[in-house]
Amino acid sequence: MKKLLFSLSIINFSLSIAFTQPTFVQDSLDKYVEREMKRWNVPGSAVAIVKDGKVVLMKGYGVRATDKQDKVDENTLFQIASNTKAFTATSLALLDFQKRLSLDDKVTKWMPYFKLYDTLATKEATIKDLLCHRIGFQTFQSDLLNWNCNLLRKELILNMRNVKPVYSFRSHYGYCNAAFLTAGEIIPLVTDTSWDDFLKYHYFIPLKMNHTSTTYKTIIADNNACKPYTIVDDKLVLLPYANVDNLGPAASINSCVKDLANWLMMQLDSGRFEGKKIVSFEALQMTRSSNTIIADMNPKNGSNFQVYGLGWFMVDYHGIKIIRHDGGADGFVTTVCFIPSLNLGIVVLTNTDANSFYAALRSQIIDAYMNLPYSNISERIYKAVSANTKFENAEVNKMREVAAKKQKPSLKPEDYIGSFTNEVYGRITIKIENNNLIVHFSHHPFLIGKLEPLGENDFLCTYSVATYGIKKINFKVENGKVKSVAIRVNDFVDMMDYEFTKDWFVKM
Repeated sequence: MKKLLFSLSIINFSLSIAFTQPTFVQDSLDKYVEREMKRWNVPGSAVAIVKDGKVVLMKGYGVRATDKQDKVDENTLFQIASNTKAFTATSLALLDFQKRLSLDDKVTKWMPYFKLYDTLATKEATIKDLLCHRIGFQTFQSDLLNWNCNLLRKELILNMRNVKPVYSFRSHYGYCNAAFLTAGEIIPLVTDTSWDDFLKYHYFIPLKMNHTSTTYKTIIADNNACKPYTIVDDKLVLLPYANVDNLGPAASINSCVKDLANWLMMQLDSGRFEGKKIVSFEALQMTRSSNTIIADMNPKNGSNFQVYGLGWFMVDYHGIKIIRHDGGADGFVTTVCFIPSLNLGIVVLTNTDANSFYAALRSQIIDAYMNLPYSNISERIYKAVSANTKFENAEVNKMREVAAKKQKPSLKPEDYIGSFTNEVYGRITIKIENNNLIVHFSHHPFLIGKLEPLGENDFLCTYSVATYGIKKINFKVENGKVKSVAIRVNDFVDMMDYEFTKDWFVKM
């Protein structure tokens, strides 16, 4: 009898949880995910929903790789990229709470070698400035070098002094991976513990995030990891994993929905997990305070403004505060989101970097819990994105058609070869290989760019790794000699153009 009563109580408890969930989550989510993944050509995804201290959904969809039928599950690893930033910011807020440092400390107090292009910014920059994207860099500025390169963390920090900021110090929001790297590398200076180990022992172990790691070698060796993909010419293309260990505090965590659900339960339970305090609530609140205004939003869409805290974006939405971050790596886009007033957390992970499905599903789930009228957000976004993609593809195809005509450049091919230097990136070399001009990147040995003439001194550059794109680049010629070349890549790598000046004294 006791067993029967116990079983009935479990059933009733389970039903009560199910009945409190929106119809969309109970009845429609699986079909929605499968349909929209097909629309966006997403091979695999994983979703977790945390509500009122319980995991109400945790599931994988699709496959880890297109050449196999291995299913995504709750333990499947994805590179979560910039969702790493919340872990770094929380760590520094915790150290502030423990009085081991202050977020208002000058960076140079802990890192005397830290230097920015602007002398005032070097002197005044605080840890908090690094964590809320207000040091003057344009979004992604210097990531042509930083992302997936062969330099050490300290070398990237030292190189920040060579980056001429687009904005004046503290005047403008500019998303900066190098700043988060710098902030994270203050942790070992304060604690004598590496950033990687600090996260392991303060979060991954106590939160039972058993599959989460911070290094490239762990994801490439894991038998339950998604392969990364992108879309080129409307076709799915396999990418190599990005090695961003050197950007660790900004981008290097690998994780799964099971582990990230635990991270969210801690966030939603005032820093506790399974009854144990992991992080002080005061430290969590530091990360959720507004620091940098990003933009005014469109009230018609339910939002008035968006701000950045410390490692978290925050936006008002129909009167509630949404706290979230997204992450984008080569072949992955992901989101981690929570809403304290609804006691709701959401994780969506995908293994292609050419989709907005991950963000649309997050919004769809939020709308469902807020009892807002249903509309297919994914479908609406897809129409806008596909129109833009169609336009971009048409522009690339026009350049390909010109290149196919074998236009003669202004100078002889051998006049374009040589060594070229940029103060931020360093050196590239251009050589003739198999009758083609080829760009080699000193800090990205895996990457080349094939140059095809478009006429005059313009060339179509097709990068060997699709992440970097297909771009028109230009040589500057003076008095019949090449002076420099302007290199550009996809905006989501770096929005800047970088001028590389020819090194005439270097023999090829």
